[in-house]
Amino acid sequence: MANTPQSKKRARQNERRLAVNKARRSRIRTHLRKVEEAIASGDKDAAQAALRAAQPELMRGVTKGVFHKNTASRKISRLSARVKALG
Repeated sequence: MANTPQSKKRARQNERRLAVNKARRSRIRTHLRKVEEAIASGDKDAAQAALRAAQPELMRGVTKGVFHKNTASRKISRLSARVKALG
């Protein structure tokens, strides 16, 4: 339990940041899921469009501190390879 005024303020700030980061992470996961669904359906054009929409979201997550840079790069790389492999 926070006792000092500073620790109470930090607890409030942490709650707000948690909500923002949770929403941002959810938004990124939604974009990734759209790419996965397009790949699963075999629609290369839809998959490419979904990937183009997902890339800036992932990189924005990196700049905002939600994901590590290498994690986002790895996800983009793997998804790109799978989209490229579609017939």
